[in-house]
Amino acid sequence: MKKINLFLLLVISGSAFGQQTITLEDCQRFISENYPLLKQSKTFIKQHEFDTEILNIGKLPQFSLDGQLTYQSDVINVPIPGSNSLNKDQYKTTLSVNQLIFNGGLIDANKQLKSGQLKTKQQQLAVQVYQLKKQVNQLYFSVLLAQEAILLVEAKNKLIQSKLKEVTSGIKNGVLVASSDKILKVELLKNKQKLEEINNNKKVLIATLSKLIAVTINDDAIFKKPIIEIALNDEIKRPELDLFQLKKEEIESTENLVAKKNAPTIMSFATGGFGNPGLNMLDNSFQSYYIVGVKLHWTVFDWNSNKKERKSLSLNKEIINNEQAIFLLNTNIALHQQEKEIEKIEGFILSDQEIIKLRKDVLETADSQLKNGTITVSEYITELTNLFVDKNALIAHQIQLQLVKANYTITKGN
Repeated sequence: MKKINLFLLLVISGSAFGQQTITLEDCQRFISENYPLLKQSKTFIKQHEFDTEILNIGKLPQFSLDGQLTYQSDVINVPIPGSNSLNKDQYKTTLSVNQLIFNGGLIDANKQLKSGQLKTKQQQLAVQVYQLKKQVNQLYFSVLLAQEAILLVEAKNKLIQSKLKEVTSGIKNGVLVASSDKILKVELLKNKQKLEEINNNKKVLIATLSKLIAVTINDDAIFKKPIIEIALNDEIKRPELDLFQLKKEEIESTENLVAKKNAPTIMSFATGGFGNPGLNMLDNSFQSYYIVGVKLHWTVFDWNSNKKERKSLSLNKEIINNEQAIFLLNTNIALHQQEKEIEKIEGFILSDQEIIKLRKDVLETADSQLKNGTITVSEYITELTNLFVDKNALIAHQIQLQLVKANYTITKGN
């Protein structure tokens, strides 16, 4: 499975240069397909098959073999002239067959309950895996942020390298002081350290994400920026809601089973035996014999145990309804908070864009002043750094916005 998924990832998402291209949709799909916990689903199915087979056996004839040897201290004496007294040592071997005829549908009710329990267990797995999607989001966007940060540092380096050539020329022409180029070289060295740190962090994040989704991701893989559109409505489609419904259906199946527990059970039976004495207690010899018939079992009065058990199950259903109401309340609160967070970040982005525009104007002025020798290289570097700090803030807010939107989608249910 993992090899197939990886092959598809490389074929579908590979760039012209053979470089991996990763999307958020890929990662979310892989966590839903590869997470080790999902292997339990096959175990649950196998367990359900065994449980069903065991219940079906209850409809088949039941055979039993019994043997008994006894010695009695006394036996019945029959006061008839010429009759023999019974032996004190007695022997009996029997083979019995019982066949269920009617039990009020108890076996079928049990099978229905087992089927409901299987669905509940499988849905619980789906909920656990679904909750991992936010963890995937956090890792994916953290990698994306590191990727964008690297591009910014590299862009800053290009500007500094270009400026270094100008400064070197200015020093030769006597316009700038001799140490001006050293300041730029120091800045390049700092940026080199920064790139190494970001790259190392990125590798750790990629390795963690790779382990989580069970797909190998290369360190140089390109993570695509998702564009997430959200619908601001009240409809929630979380797997937890399906789990609540399945739990209620399971309780209903249990109620149905409990209601049938006191139904009459009718069975046919046949017993063949060989012993001394046989059915004729007055015959002191080994005899074969048989008994056939039908028997009825019906619990007429159970001290209201059945009724109380059903009331207890009804209370369990109320508990689940309360849990569902609390879940919906908390989910709606989370959605409201995320909506406000989206509005806030969108406001930050507008401010960032205005700040960057002003920073570019300031840097252009600083660049002109540096060429004229009216400011130092340190002052120029300060303005250049301010611009890239604000550019980094813009990118961070843009990625944060997409992260919040992605989490909003998961909170609501996709």
